[in-house]
Amino acid sequence: MSTFIANERYPDPAIHVLDPSFLKYRAFSASVEQLYAGTRWGEGPVWFADGRYLLWSDIPNDRILRWDECSGETSVFRNSSRMANGNTRDRQGRLVTCEHVGRQVTRTEYDGSITVLADRYQGKRLNSPNDVVVKSDDSIWFTDPPFGIQSNYEGVIAEQEIPANVYRIDGQTGALTVVAEGINGPNGLCFSPDESLLYVVESRAQPHRLIRVFDVVGGDTLGKDRVFVDAGPKGTPDGMRCDIDGNLWAGWGMGSAELDGVMIFNPAGETIGRIELPERCANVCFGGPHRNRLFMACGHALYALYVNTQGVKGG
Repeated sequence: MSTFIANERYPDPAIHVLDPSFLKYRAFSASVEQLYAGTRWGEGPVWFADGRYLLWSDIPNDRILRWDECSGETSVFRNSSRMANGNTRDRQGRLVTCEHVGRQVTRTEYDGSITVLADRYQGKRLNSPNDVVVKSDDSIWFTDPPFGIQSNYEGVIAEQEIPANVYRIDGQTGALTVVAEGINGPNGLCFSPDESLLYVVESRAQPHRLIRVFDVVGGDTLGKDRVFVDAGPKGTPDGMRCDIDGNLWAGWGMGSAELDGVMIFNPAGETIGRIELPERCANVCFGGPHRNRLFMACGHALYALYVNTQGVKGG
C-alpha cells in the first residue's frame, strides 16, 4: 500500500470539491486521519456510540477489530470471526454480522452469545452474506454474493447452491424473503433517510459496475429499480451510507490515485465530492458523538474524517 502522510494544510487537499454544493459538507479545518494500519482487507465498520468505539472486520485475518475513541488504541474484538464481512447494529443496539465461513447472518446478544438469524433459503445454504443494514421496523436487509466461497482467502471454497440475491429478515417473525434477484454481484447497500429508497451496488455488472436504486414498496418489498450511478470503465463502488440530506458516500477505488477513496453523490446521482485515500476504500460508516465523523475501512488501514453533516440514524 502507499504510505499515508497526513496533510498539514487546511483545507486538506485530499478533500476534492467537484461541485460547489459540496462545500457545505466540508469541515474546513478537518483532515483525513489514519487511525490504524495492519489489516489485510478491512470491511464493515460500525459505530458504538454508547461505548465510544468502532468495530470493523479484517476478513483474511479472520478477526473483528475494535478502535477506541478515548485511547486511540486498537484491539481484537473477536478472533475467530468466521471471516466476518459487513456489520451493523439493530435498533436494540446489538451487533449484526455477515459471516463468510458460516455463510450466515448472526446477531451478538447482550451476553456475548451469538444467534444465527439466517443461513439457508428454502433449504439451500446461503452463499456468503456480504453487507447488511437494519430498517426502522427492525427488519434486516443483506446482500449475498458468492465472493466468500470462491477462494480460501476470504472464506472457504464451496459450491454455490442458490443465486446471488438481496434478502430481508422480518423483524418480528424472522422469516427470510428475497427482495431483489438478478443482480450480478450484489454488494454494498443502504437506505435513503426516509427509507423510501434502497441503494444496492451491482459489483459484477457489465460493462460497468453500477449503483442501483430501488423503490421500497409498503415498507417490506422492492419495486422498480433504475441505475443511480454508472461507475464507468474503471470505477468500483463498494460499501456506502447516506447522510441526512440524502447524499450517498460510497467506498471506491481501482488501485489508482485518481480513483481510490470515497465518492459522494447527491440525491440526483451527480458526483459532488471525493475523498482521496492512498488505497481503495471498501466500506464506510458515520460515527462520533454527533454522527459527523466518516470512518473509512480500506484494504490495509482505517481512516476517518470529520464532515459538516450527519449520517442517517441506524446507518
